[in-house]
Amino acid sequence: MMEGSVNLSGDVRQQIDDLIADYAHAIDDDRLEEWPNFFVEDCSYRIINRENHEKGRLVGVMDCSSRGMLQDRILALREANVYEPHCYRHMQSGTRIRLVEGDIHHVETAFTVVRTMQEGDMSVFCAGKFVDEITFEDGQPKFRQRVVVTDSNRIHTLIVIPI
Repeated sequence: MMEGSVNLSGDVRQQIDDLIADYAHAIDDDRLEEWPNFFVEDCSYRIINRENHEKGRLVGVMDCSSRGMLQDRILALREANVYEPHCYRHMQSGTRIRLVEGDIHHVETAFTVVRTMQEGDMSVFCAGKFVDEITFEDGQPKFRQRVVVTDSNRIHTLIVIPI
């Protein structure tokens, strides 16, 4: 177990950085069908506000516990949900690898998401940090767990596009 500033080989660090960047680009470029593929089959994806996260509460705005649930969210978004068309643009900080336990890399990345509505109005939709557990599956990094910790307690009630 390593803690603090973790010294990893450049290749592993680069693969983790690429995973996090590719994840954001897939969402921002509306390649949402690719989103579940960034996760292992038995995964967790949760959006929760900072206060609840710090208090150890597990209930969030969105909680998916498998890749199948992630796929269902995208299917619902494409086929059933009715919402005003919009898109996201992620801005992310440098990734910090906080801890390595066996094959699990505990990683944090700060983010801001700007939402652009179809008619052009833009606003900061969300800011916070990703708290990730990343493992390698067949030599490729994948999220075992991604917790989206939002800085604000106010989260838009209809989050259709993943953050």
